[in-house]
Formats: sequence, C-alpha cells, structure tokens
Amino acid sequence: MYYLVYKDVQGYWRWTLYAANGQKIANCGEGYFNRADCEHGLNLTANSRGLPVKYAA
Repeated sequence: MYYLVYKDVQGYWRWTLYAANGQKIANCGEGYFNRADCEHGLNLTANSRGLPVKYAA
C-alpha cells in the first residue's frame, strides 16, 4: 500500500491511499492550501490503524 500526495486542478494538496493491486482505498475529503497540512492529515489516517471502527445506525 502507498499514499499518493498531489495537487488538484484548483491547486490544493490532496492524498489518496492505494492498495498493492493499484485499487484506490481512501482519499482525503478536502483540499489543503499547504502541503504540510495535507501530510498531517495523511499521517492522522496512517497512524489510526488499530483504532476501533464505529458504524452509523
């Protein structure tokens, strides 16, 4: 698995998580003005493994 960090057509930073087979798994829900902010959001997701999953009713 790997993350791809890129600028969208509006010039905002975004990330997408890809599986080993190239399938998209997740992406950020918002664009970031600063690359560092985008990477911070990415790291929050990357470090969240092992947390419980909650499902809406």
